[in-house]
Amino acid sequence: MVSRVLLASPRGYCAGVERAVETVELALEHYGAPIYVRKQIVHNAHVVRDLEERGAVFVESESEAPEGATIVFSAHGVAPSVHANAALRRLSTIDATCPLVTKVHVQARRYAAAGYTVVLIGHAGHEEVVGTMGEAPEAIVLVESVEDAEALALPGVERIAYITQTTLSVDETGEIIATLRRRFPQIYAPKREDICYATSNRQWAVKELLTEVGLLLVIGSRNSSNSNRLVDVARAGGVAAHLIEDETQIDERWLRGVETVGVTSGASAPEKLVARVCDWFRERGVTEIEPYRMVDEDVTFRLPVELRRELALAESQ
Repeated sequence: MVSRVLLASPRGYCAGVERAVETVELALEHYGAPIYVRKQIVHNAHVVRDLEERGAVFVESESEAPEGATIVFSAHGVAPSVHANAALRRLSTIDATCPLVTKVHVQARRYAAAGYTVVLIGHAGHEEVVGTMGEAPEAIVLVESVEDAEALALPGVERIAYITQTTLSVDETGEIIATLRRRFPQIYAPKREDICYATSNRQWAVKELLTEVGLLLVIGSRNSSNSNRLVDVARAGGVAAHLIEDETQIDERWLRGVETVGVTSGASAPEKLVARVCDWFRERGVTEIEPYRMVDEDVTFRLPVELRRELALAESQ
């Protein structure tokens, strides 16, 4: 019988997601609907649905937006070819790529230009990985696991560097990097870790929570890499964990024999979903719902330069 719910801290929106969602909201206010968005602005079905109701139109490719339309690029980043295609279609672009993803793109370009073979640690097919590989496809090799790192063959290559997707498991990535360092002692590393502060912090918060809970519920969408990693972290620590979109996906069978449930949310899940899960437990008689430690994240990112310029111009008129 569940008697207590503990809320992980930090959880939910990171600065990059907040910036991307606000970008679409302000673009809708400023330009009016429709505003086209390439791919999901962030990996959360609720966020996408809310923005669609306000007039955002989500498209798989920039080629689906009418010529001359305004299009927002998602927080996950895009390859240079996408910018080129958008220019050919005379699209007015607003780039909401998270600045921490942009940093990885810049590293990829610099390493490739300097003659390095670049090992990208990440998940094949994830939008962030597709965008990063597009910066220098001829120079980048994707590694997804320790097994991939062990099998990696780079005969005759002297200059090697690695970069990583920003939303990976800190522990798993550490193992992959250790394997690469052992096999390629000369491998060049980024000056600062690529895994973003929010991904690291949310994984750390789950680890802190594990000794207190018998079950962890992670609020996030199936295609959210950082949300899936939170489930992995809990399970690796011996605690049952499930990824849920919202309270409607909670299976009461999971709660049998569990006294304390932990709740966290991925970096693209809005806090209102956490409130809904808390209400679900209250309706079932749980009164002890409280944060487990309080950690503030004070990171903020400025809006994309294209939008800032437009809004400043509008204000001055």
